[in-house]
Amino acid sequence: MKIKSILVSQPKPVSEASPFFNLEKDLKVKIDFHPFIQVEGLTAKELRKQKIDLSKFTGIVLTSRNAVDHFFRVAEEMRFHVPDAMKYYCQSEAVAYYLQKYIVYRKRKVYIGGKAFSDLKPILKKLKKERLLLPSSNILKPDVPAVMDELKLDWKRAVMYQTVSSDLTDVEINNYDILVFFSPLGIKSMYNNFPDYKQGKSLIAVFGKSTLEEAEKNGLKVDIKVPTPETPSMTMALENYIKENN
Repeated sequence: MKIKSILVSQPKPVSEASPFFNLEKDLKVKIDFHPFIQVEGLTAKELRKQKIDLSKFTGIVLTSRNAVDHFFRVAEEMRFHVPDAMKYYCQSEAVAYYLQKYIVYRKRKVYIGGKAFSDLKPILKKLKKERLLLPSSNILKPDVPAVMDELKLDWKRAVMYQTVSSDLTDVEINNYDILVFFSPLGIKSMYNNFPDYKQGKSLIAVFGKSTLEEAEKNGLKVDIKVPTPETPSMTMALENYIKENN
């Protein structure tokens, strides 16, 4: 089957330098982008049901840019002035850099881990006297609370946003030769929107072990699996597959 069209279950890249655009141009295939999942913020009223009092915390543990956005959004909704003395413990440098959107970076106490949440352990283990808040979505990687509990920290999780399925009624999903998924939630969203979906001749490309497991659990035949030593990125895997088949 000659591949002519690809649907990527993510928002369209902002940068014109995205390798997806080079792929589209070089191989003369049509690539459409449509996010299959979206993030919705919980209201201050919903947060109060979790018995969260922002004034009781001395430090904020931030695992993502979404966590940053929604912490400050909720604080504003609750009319809570985040004190200058608040400490921020960021999972990665990218999260810490994004924090500058809301605070004057050089005047605040910001601590940075590495890539994985466990990289924060050397910093977190010193915080026995701190009262920590962990803003999160309704879905939280199990290693995060595991690390916090292992270190016997005084902490509380606050679900401030949730990941939900997007409305895909305007997507003609059967018109694409390849469907590209980057998370298990993307596959769940497809079946939420198209409960009677049949793969037929469409090819499925997935990124990550958990996405692959979700695809196979739903009986999908996965043709492109990423990452591999030969193809660490999705665009590289797509390029190789299309060149071989076209």
